[in-house]
Amino acid sequence: MDPAVDANDPACANVIVRLPATLDGLDKRNTNAQATGAWGDPASVLLYCGIEPSGPTTDHCVTVGGIDWIVDESRAPLYRFEAYGRTPGLEVIVNADEQVSGTNVISELRGAVEQLPQERHCVSVSEVIDESQFGDAPNEQAALEGLAEEEAAE
Repeated sequence: MDPAVDANDPACANVIVRLPATLDGLDKRNTNAQATGAWGDPASVLLYCGIEPSGPTTDHCVTVGGIDWIVDESRAPLYRFEAYGRTPGLEVIVNADEQVSGTNVISELRGAVEQLPQERHCVSVSEVIDESQFGDAPNEQAALEGLAEEEAAE
């Protein structure tokens, strides 16, 4: 493993000392790079602290255990999870071929990852779209009720 560009950030040390001994049943391994973690034999989960954090994005973002994560499934069954909005950045690579649950892994990392300061959060569509811009358009429930009334009248 190679260390991330900002692996020497003191905040990464706070993360690394709190990494769990097991993740989703996999034992932690020793690594030879600063601010990294690995679990399984062969390693099925890799963690890197000190990556360049992503800025605002439209990528898939989920919240698990109070931690926001950008999820990259483009190389499945290798899944990349980036702790969103935290500095320094942190990423976790999970090899799902090894019967490891990415959701379990990131959930079990909560105690370590929450040590990193959070500057941004995932947002939902309702937080981005101003519903008032649609004027007096009927909502879905009202439209369904109207259809039901029309069918009953026929």
